[in-house]
Amino acid sequence: MIGRSALYYEDYVLSIQYFNQVISSKPYLYEPWFFRGVAKFYLDDFVGAESDCSEAIKLNPYVVNLYELRGLTRIRQEKFSDAISDYTQALKYDPESQNLWHNRVLCRIQEKDYTQAHLELDSMLTRWSNYARGYSMKAEVYMMEKDTTKAITALDRSLELDPYDGVIWSERAIISLARSQWKESEGYLDKAIHLLPKQANNYINRALARYNQNNLRGAMADYDAALDFDPNNFLGHYNRGLLRAQVGDDNRAITDFDFVLKLEPENLMALYNRATLLDKTGDLRGAIRDYTKVIDQYPNFWTGLQSRASCYRRLGMKKQADADEFRVYKAQLYKHLYGTQPRLNKKQMRKRSDDDLEKYNQIVVEDEQEMEHEYKSEYRGRVQNRKVEIDFLPLFALSLQHKESDIRALRFFDRQVEDYNRLSGVRHLFISNAQNTLDETQTKGLFAYIDTLSVRMTEDQTSNLKLQTSNLYLQRAIAYAELQNHEGAIEDLTTYLQTDTTSVLALWMRAACQHRVNMFNASQGTNIDMKNANVIGDLTDALKLAPQNAFLYYDRGTVYALRKDYMRAIDDFTHAIELDPQLAEAYYNRGLARIYGGQQAEGINDLSKAGELGLYTAYSIIKKYRK
Repeated sequence: MIGRSALYYEDYVLSIQYFNQVISSKPYLYEPWFFRGVAKFYLDDFVGAESDCSEAIKLNPYVVNLYELRGLTRIRQEKFSDAISDYTQALKYDPESQNLWHNRVLCRIQEKDYTQAHLELDSMLTRWSNYARGYSMKAEVYMMEKDTTKAITALDRSLELDPYDGVIWSERAIISLARSQWKESEGYLDKAIHLLPKQANNYINRALARYNQNNLRGAMADYDAALDFDPNNFLGHYNRGLLRAQVGDDNRAITDFDFVLKLEPENLMALYNRATLLDKTGDLRGAIRDYTKVIDQYPNFWTGLQSRASCYRRLGMKKQADADEFRVYKAQLYKHLYGTQPRLNKKQMRKRSDDDLEKYNQIVVEDEQEMEHEYKSEYRGRVQNRKVEIDFLPLFALSLQHKESDIRALRFFDRQVEDYNRLSGVRHLFISNAQNTLDETQTKGLFAYIDTLSVRMTEDQTSNLKLQTSNLYLQRAIAYAELQNHEGAIEDLTTYLQTDTTSVLALWMRAACQHRVNMFNASQGTNIDMKNANVIGDLTDALKLAPQNAFLYYDRGTVYALRKDYMRAIDDFTHAIELDPQLAEAYYNRGLARIYGGQQAEGINDLSKAGELGLYTAYSIIKKYRK
């Protein structure tokens, strides 16, 4: 019940943890599997949701909701044929469910089974003669069959029945846009936007209609509105950049093309547009950089060569300017070999996939204007929309303080660490891979602790208490590591290992510290191959002494993964999971290693498991790679 309450309040990650407990206790109940599937569905983990629904169906194959949800998860994975099977089975138990009929028809459309879609729509409209969406789906099928006349008739009937459905007005506008009926399409989009004021695509389409009626101010306002609702919209930024350039707002146009190039760094059209704008605003070196990238791809692009030559000449780089101008001169002599460069009307438009550089200043439209499919279900997951770094999780190491983990309230456990804590007589050690920062009080405390240890080490060395001194070296090394003094930590750990060559903890900690040093050095451009070999060597030696330590396998797997040795990394993560099936971090890193190694389906399954175990950032990665 707590899990269902958490699900209601959209705390999906928390709800999964409660359903895990129920499933662990009573795996023969179908409901916890189903509700965990619902939570995963809201988090866009469609693979995990489908798996949970399948398990629930095995336990109780007579519940309609199970097939309905599994159908939706399969739709989101574009497994439309499997979804049709689920809806067909559900309709045997509930033949009067309009939602099931609706979704099955949309799957038929996706499968391009237009004959069956027409038959099912006829059945629906016989049962529910006033169902407006049925007529709009009928219109979509006609559009797919290139029969726009019948499509318009069906949409008009749909609007008669429900004039307050913004999606239908949007669909009617798409037909008008395809026919270049700009004024008419603007009117339809006005109504669609009135009813659905937060749909970015409606503003993008209305901007297109307004642009073709020379209403540049109105088009600009629509692109601004679209980007308020969808800040990452490619067409919005690209076309607004073109409009800004057209009205002389060059600096803000550059900002738009900067954003486009973050989304698509190799987009040559955007590069050339930005180059011309940088040229105009006086950033000649920036312009040359962009012109060069374009010319590298299209060596015979003479307009680009002339522009780059002009930039070189203004910078006083006469030799480079002469070289570009000579290439253009040669082309002009032999222009019959290369053809001419046509001048195009600015009102022309190009498809997004059209990479003809001569069309660089044309408004961009999608290759095909698709009608939006609204499947009958609500999905409002929020956690998966958080932006996260897509990188391997850090290594586990020893710490003097319990650090809060994203997913575990309890401490990580290892036998060697517990034995050390029981026998050492000094501060207890903890296992953590959290990157918590220290506050001022903690920092002062650690420095004071290091001073205390140093005094005690001097006294013990004077008294020749070797074993006690070596323990203090390990403690001081970990304190150094907490304070980011990894070199000092490595030095103390090496001294400790001279006394106890079989210390798993010292080998483990030295590997972790060396790895942190390596990561910093790599960021400075230093080659770290040899040092990485030292890290792997220490972890391998530790594993010979402690083959049941899951954290050591995880750490070595992570180092291999960072070296792009994905097969070895996957093997080590698999060993870690065999030793500790609840180690979410191992599933997460193995998932990424599999994706980077070309095993996308297996990788998504691992990320799904990591999310199930509470590592919620996995859902953001699933969403990215599913797209």
